[in-house]
Parts: sequence; structure tokens; C-alpha cells
Amino acid sequence: MDDCVFCRIVSGEIPSMKIFEDEQTFAFMDIAKDVDGHILVIPKKHYQNILDCDSETLAAVMRTVRTVSIHLTTECGYEGVNLLNASEECAGQSVPHFHIHIIPRWSSVKI
Repeated sequence: MDDCVFCRIVSGEIPSMKIFEDEQTFAFMDIAKDVDGHILVIPKKHYQNILDCDSETLAAVMRTVRTVSIHLTTECGYEGVNLLNASEECAGQSVPHFHIHIIPRWSSVKI
């Protein structure tokens, strides 16, 4: 989809800090920089949200979410993660391309 910012990131038209990529998915750092280590995982193929995503792609996205989450907790020093998905504008979805936020967490603030 030509006007989708996440599709443009996948195509390389918009630069990103890629964390992980496979045949079906792409994981990259969130540009908001609101939380240390905030990562987005998206399918490469455009789906508006989880409600129109096929089961195979959804499974691929969740495999990538798990892979990245394990890396964050075993290799990067985080103790856990929050996962967030908003589907449809009324739920808070701001970019109409299916994505899952991975927000790494510590039990206490690290300085």
C-alpha cells in the first residue's frame, strides 16, 4: 500500500532501525523513543489490523514477537515485556497497518 508508513519502512523507502527480519515479518525500533527498547513487529504484507490478518501471518508475527522478546530478556538485560496491540481507531490504533508493540521492562528503574 503506497501511502502506508509501515509498508514504506518495509520497502526501505523510509529508513528504520531494523532489529529482526524474516520472509514474513519485520521488527524495528519505535521512533517515539518513549520507552527504552520499544520495538514494533509488523507483517511485511499489509493488513489493517489483527481483525483482517490471516492465521498464517498472525502466527509468523507472534513467532517474531517471541523471538525478539526472548532476545530482550536473555541478551539485553530486561526482565520482562509488555505486548500491546490496538485494532481500529476506536481502540487507539494510530497507524492502519497491523503491528504489535514490544515494550521491555525492568522491575525497577535503571539509570
